[in-house]
Amino acid sequence: MSSAAAPSGGASAGGAPSGEAPSAGGGESGSDRVARRDDAVRAAVEHGLLGPEAPIIALLDVPGIKASVAELRAAFDAVTAPGTPVLHAFAVKATPLVPVLRLLHEHGIGAEVASPGELALARAAGVPPTETVLDSPAKTIAELREALALGIAVNADNPQELDRIDGLVGDLPGGPNGGPAGSPHPRSPIGIRVNPQVGGGSIEALSTATATSKFGVALRDEGAREWIVQAYADRPWLTRLHAHTGSQGIPLSLMKRGIAETYALAEEINRRVGRQQIDTLDIGGGLPVNFGSDVTTPTYTQYARLLAEAVPGLFDGRYGLVTEFGRSLLAKHGTVVARVEYAKSAGGRPVAVTHAGVQIATRTVYAPGSWPLRIAAYDASGRPKAGPDVVQDIAGPACFAGDLLAEARALPLLEQGDYAAALDTGAYYFAHHYAYNSLARPGVYGFASVEGGNGNGGTDVRFAVVREPQGVEEIVAESGGARPTALTAL
Repeated sequence: MSSAAAPSGGASAGGAPSGEAPSAGGGESGSDRVARRDDAVRAAVEHGLLGPEAPIIALLDVPGIKASVAELRAAFDAVTAPGTPVLHAFAVKATPLVPVLRLLHEHGIGAEVASPGELALARAAGVPPTETVLDSPAKTIAELREALALGIAVNADNPQELDRIDGLVGDLPGGPNGGPAGSPHPRSPIGIRVNPQVGGGSIEALSTATATSKFGVALRDEGAREWIVQAYADRPWLTRLHAHTGSQGIPLSLMKRGIAETYALAEEINRRVGRQQIDTLDIGGGLPVNFGSDVTTPTYTQYARLLAEAVPGLFDGRYGLVTEFGRSLLAKHGTVVARVEYAKSAGGRPVAVTHAGVQIATRTVYAPGSWPLRIAAYDASGRPKAGPDVVQDIAGPACFAGDLLAEARALPLLEQGDYAAALDTGAYYFAHHYAYNSLARPGVYGFASVEGGNGNGGTDVRFAVVREPQGVEEIVAESGGARPTALTAL
């Protein structure tokens, strides 16, 4: 536990607003997050979590995460018919940390997994099979067998995978197809993933509904629609339909079109097979995140209302719903803070050399145009840095010239011993370590603030270890350290 007085304002973030009015359609204000972040950075410095001997940490804002979860659930509750089953399954790939998954689970969020490792993390967090969805374009027979035995929902990616499932469901223990006695259905809800082929967004690598996307059954390809309808007609136990159009860089209009196409296909299948066979639509996630300021936009409330207006039948109670949001739940609640080890100048431009670079911000370093990050400046005591903005580079520790968190960014001048904070990094950043130069994984800490909690009218900041900092002994062990002569004997 650590205590500190409340700060007067937010740290400068490269010209972007540090605090904003509450987001339209629900949720907390950006200024609330800024105040908690500033408290946490200062408290981390004061209590030795961050300093010369611990020059980089990652912080997770637990109240912020809880607020996002509450807004997500309320947004869809507001547009769905009473009694509609809705599972919000967090995309584990976004932040694959067991304490995060446990926190989400305890607040009503399940898990969407796409590998044996992610499934193991979800199970370690206590997420039950009934609240778990398995998605992957490359599921092995062993993965499918385990999921079906546990009763985990499975979305088949392609015809060959569906053939594998055909061969597995008949071998499951229990009733026919492994389901309850007297039921012809497997324990696992099973569906097919389709690609509505509605087009891509501004980041090609994250556009999952293009004409040639690797995901799902391409709906507009010749013969594909008829094959899908027949697949359901031949298998009464196929009861779900899944599509995932959105991700960062995808406009809401395109996400809406993808979901509308999927809903229309479900209606067609049910009509042609003569029964309500498809009872659940998995509409994926992918709500984009605003990395330009502290404002949360778009909000879950805006998105749910948009879908309800465009596809009202999706919410009238005939279909259960599954969502798979990831980045939008966690991104704005994570911060990487790194010490400025040296301040120098090159070509007349100041350069702050920090301990955060490609190892925690791989996408930003290699594709800065698609993944820019805001940087906030803190002084050596962990307080928001004051002073005029100066155009400068924020460099990382890796041994290549492009290891930059930000280039030509206007901030109060960072000096040796100050701290640079990379904002909005709660998803796909510090939880996805890239071991360039064998740089160690930073420690990850959750925090929560309580006004007046220190007994002196200040703010009490409590920290919890999510992941210990990696030591050099672990790096050696993971790099074959126990087998130094393994190759010399060949």
